[in-house]
Amino acid sequence: MRKNIERIRSKIMNEKHMTDSKRRLIFMNLLVNCIASALLSTALTTALPPIIEDFGVSVSTGQWLTSGYSLAMGIMMPLTAFLITRFSTKKLYLTGAAVFILGLIICMLSTGFAVMMSGRILQALSGGLLTSMTQVIILSIYPAEQRGTAMGWYGLSIGAAPVIAPSLAGFLVDFFSWRIIFLLSAVIMGAAFVLAVFLFSDVLETSKKKFDFFSFFLSIFAFGGITLGLGNVSSYGITEPSAFLPLLVGLLTAVIFTLRQLRHREPFLELRILRKKQFSLSVIGSMLLYLVMMGSSVLMPLYVQSVRGYSATTSALVVLPGSLAMALTSPFAGKLYDKIGMKKLFVAGALCLLLSNIGMIFTTMETSIWIAAALNTVRCIAIGCLLMPLVTWGIDGIDDSLTAHGTALLTSLRTTAGAAGSAIFVGIMATSAARFTAELGDGAQIRGVDMAFAAMSLGSAVLFAVSVFCVREKKNTSAKDS
Repeated sequence: MRKNIERIRSKIMNEKHMTDSKRRLIFMNLLVNCIASALLSTALTTALPPIIEDFGVSVSTGQWLTSGYSLAMGIMMPLTAFLITRFSTKKLYLTGAAVFILGLIICMLSTGFAVMMSGRILQALSGGLLTSMTQVIILSIYPAEQRGTAMGWYGLSIGAAPVIAPSLAGFLVDFFSWRIIFLLSAVIMGAAFVLAVFLFSDVLETSKKKFDFFSFFLSIFAFGGITLGLGNVSSYGITEPSAFLPLLVGLLTAVIFTLRQLRHREPFLELRILRKKQFSLSVIGSMLLYLVMMGSSVLMPLYVQSVRGYSATTSALVVLPGSLAMALTSPFAGKLYDKIGMKKLFVAGALCLLLSNIGMIFTTMETSIWIAAALNTVRCIAIGCLLMPLVTWGIDGIDDSLTAHGTALLTSLRTTAGAAGSAIFVGIMATSAARFTAELGDGAQIRGVDMAFAAMSLGSAVLFAVSVFCVREKKNTSAKDS
C-alpha cells in the first residue's frame, strides 16, 4: 500500500514538474500566509483592552474575538478533509486566502463589535482551510527524508507567530491603533496572494466524492456546541442554560456524528484512525498543549495590563523573550525528534510546561514582572519542542492516504481545545477574583491569576503523565512501515 501511494505521489510530482526551486517557493508562500493568519489568532489578546473600550463591551464578550475565532476554525476543520480531496489545490487555496483578506478588511473598517465579529468569523473559516491545506501540501511535496525539517520550519510559523503577535500588537496599539494590526496582515497576505497566482500548482489528487451534508451538519453542532458550552461555563457557570444546553447538544451530536462516521463506507471524516495508538496519543497531547498555549497567550497580557497595571508596550516586552525562544526552538524541533525520538522530547517538553505554570501560581503583586517573563520563556520553549513533533509523530502513525483526514481531525480537536482554554482560564481568573474581592480587596485579581495558572498546571500535569506512562517507543519508527 505504501509503495503504491509513494508511486502515485512521485507520478504527480513528475507530471507537475515540481523542481526543488518551485517547491521552496511554494513552501515560502505557505509560510507567509500561515504567519499572517497565525499572528491574528492571538494578536488581539494584547489589543483586546482598547478594542473593548472602543466598542463598549464587557471583557467576557470581548474575549470571543479570540475564542470565537478558534470556535469557527474548529467548526471548519472537519470540512477541510472533503474540500482538499474534492477541489483543485490552486483554486481552493486562492479562494481561502481571498476570504481571509476580506475578513481582515472588514475588521479594519469595523465600527461596532458585531461587524468586527463577522470579519473574525470569515478569517477563522478561511484560516481553518488554509491551515489544513498547508500541512497536507507540505507532506505531499516533500519526500519522506525532508518532511521533518519542513514541518519544523512550518511549526515556527504556527507556533512562534501566535506568541510573537502580542509583542508586535503591543507596540502597534500604543503608537498607532489596533486597526493597524489588520492592515498589516492584509498587506502581507495580499502580496502572498499575488505570488500564489503564479507559483501554485495542483499538487494534490482530487476525486468525485459526494458531499455528506448530514455529517457536516452534525459536525457543526458537535464541535460548535461543545466549544460554545465550555466558553459559557467559564462566564456563567454550568447551571446556566446558556452553558449546559450547548454542551448537551454538542455531546449528543458528537455521539451521533461518531456513529455515522464509523458506519459509513466513505466517511465525511475518518475517525477510525483514532484506533491507532500513536495517532490518538498525538491528538490527546496536541489538545492539552493547545489548551495551555492558548490559555496562557490570553492570560499573560491580561496579567500584565489589567492586573499589574502596565502598558501594552510593557506587556509586549514581557512575552518577547518567550517569542524569541520559540522562534529558536521550533525549526530544530523536527530534527531533534528525528534524533532522539518522541519519548524523551515529549517528557522534557511536558515537564518544562508543568514547571512554568506552577511557578506562576506563586506570583504576587510584589513579584517582579520579569520573573513572569522568565516563566513564560520556559513555557514557550516547551511549546516549541512539542507543537509540530506531536503532529508529525501522529501523522506518521497512519497511512499516507489518510493524511488529509488525520490532519483535519487533529487540527479540529486541538483548535477546539484552544478555544476552550482561552475561555475557561479567563473565566477561572474572573470568577476567582470576584470570590476573593471581599477578603483580599485589590489583591483579589492576582489571586484570580494564581487560580487560573493552578488549573493550567493541572492540564500540564496530565500531559506530563501521558508522556511518561503512555509513550513507549524508544526511537523514531514509522507505523506506516510496520
